[in-house]
Amino acid sequence: MTHATNSAEHTARHPKDPWPVPRTALQPVLRPVRLGIIGLGAMGAEMLDVAVRHPEFEVVLAADPSAEALARARAARPGVAYVRDPGQLLDHDGLDAVYVASPPATHAALAIRAMKAGKAVFAEKPLAVDPAEGEEMVAVAAATGVVNALNFTLSDRAAALAVGRAVRDGDAGTVVGVDLRFSFPQWPRAFQQDARWLAAREQGGFLREVASHYFFLTDRLLGPLSPVHTHLTYGDGSDTAAETAATGLFLAGTVPVRLSAQVAAAPETYEWTLHGTARSYRLTDWADLWHTTPSGWTRIALDGPRGTEETRLTEFARALRGEHTTLPDFAAGLRVQHLVEHFHRTAR
Repeated sequence: MTHATNSAEHTARHPKDPWPVPRTALQPVLRPVRLGIIGLGAMGAEMLDVAVRHPEFEVVLAADPSAEALARARAARPGVAYVRDPGQLLDHDGLDAVYVASPPATHAALAIRAMKAGKAVFAEKPLAVDPAEGEEMVAVAAATGVVNALNFTLSDRAAALAVGRAVRDGDAGTVVGVDLRFSFPQWPRAFQQDARWLAAREQGGFLREVASHYFFLTDRLLGPLSPVHTHLTYGDGSDTAAETAATGLFLAGTVPVRLSAQVAAAPETYEWTLHGTARSYRLTDWADLWHTTPSGWTRIALDGPRGTEETRLTEFARALRGEHTTLPDFAAGLRVQHLVEHFHRTAR
């Protein structure tokens, strides 16, 4: 297997897709991909459900140290084999690929062990928490040549693809700025309350969990971002709580990229705005796309698939067959990781 890379000098464009996408030179996987899943929290359980129903995958084994998580998964999908020790899964000879949905601090050790065993890896973001571990993940991916990918929601979300086409085709004109704006009435959000690590500074926070998706989108559209200034406010006065407010200024080339986010008594808000000289575009609530018209912001009707866990799993299968894919690789995830961790590093 050879490593799939998103770097500019090795990219091509799929005729139906505006993104730069990696070329791969793999032996095609013609049978269903034999998949193992590590971590059965919110995302792992969702991917388990999707993968069991996906015609291109066979879920062979799933692992989680939590007996409660295993019990929930076993009740929902009794046809899958389960273990508490992720090491048993990583050592399993009957797997082609591993999906890593465990907390971020565990990603590096699990992904590196899987890659060294010749298994492809599809992982939740962020790539890692420790920048050195992220660098090692990228290095091992290159050395082993296995397919590696991160599950960034906006890699194939229809609204993000439409913005990509607008930038590529010149509909936006010259891009003069990007704004990211987020607000959370509570953190972690209600559906994530069981994932206590999300409330802690070590692995959690909305920068890693939410802003990373939008940093990825900006990086993909405009190129790598360089930090100019970042500021964080942490919660409850302790040394362990996640951030409650963040502001940042970055440059993508000469284009300013501004971030403003907070946990506050306000409606939950997800807003990414690309300002162009001909037309501006706004992505709200992960999937709704707007553009400017003489009458103001007008919502755009989008065609085609919305972009889901199922479509991204299909993209992973394409990568394993040596086809073009919209999924970002670990190298792209490392650029995003460096941006996010810059906030924490300069706040200390």
